Amino acid sequence: MPFVLGRLVGAPAVERTDLFAAATLAGLVGSDLLRRVGVVEIDPDVSDTAATQREFGLDPDMLANCVIVAGKRQGQERLAACLVLATTRADINGVVRRRLDVRKASFLSTERAVGLTGMEYGGITPIGLPAAWPVLVDAAVLARPMVVIGSGIRRSKIMLAGALVGTLPSAVVVDGLGSPVGPG
Repeated sequence: MPFVLGRLVGAPAVERTDLFAAATLAGLVGSDLLRRVGVVEIDPDVSDTAATQREFGLDPDMLANCVIVAGKRQGQERLAACLVLATTRADINGVVRRRLDVRKASFLSTERAVGLTGMEYGGITPIGLPAAWPVLVDAAVLARPMVVIGSGIRRSKIMLAGALVGTLPSAVVVDGLGSPVGPG
């Protein structure tokens, strides 16, 4: 299967296992995705979504962002990952808060997100996260023929069919998780 999207040309992930964070590689192997996804090496300076989009001529709905959120209920912290298309923002204070059954949900600090995931900030991906965390995936991601996500490190990106994200062991597909980003 060729992994081409815009000007991104990826290799089969199995051929470039050096381009993943350790947790991501373990997640790819554990979910039997290593032979079904592509990976492309990039300059870490263009790892952020907007820069990747510009550099490689991608439409914003070809990229998906993963954020880590947390909330507390009865003194117990509840964590989750959210994956939404770059054209949207995760509805943290609505959909996510209700899914976690907490009073307030918020983004995890950079330091905690990096520490708990074992991934680099700007490269966090839903693949290889702690098994206890639900991975909330906007249904719109699954509808994409191919989508670009983080690899756990800033110097590469994963390319995969959107539907494959729904096969992750902790994936929970959620309609309306992403709210459209307004102009500006």
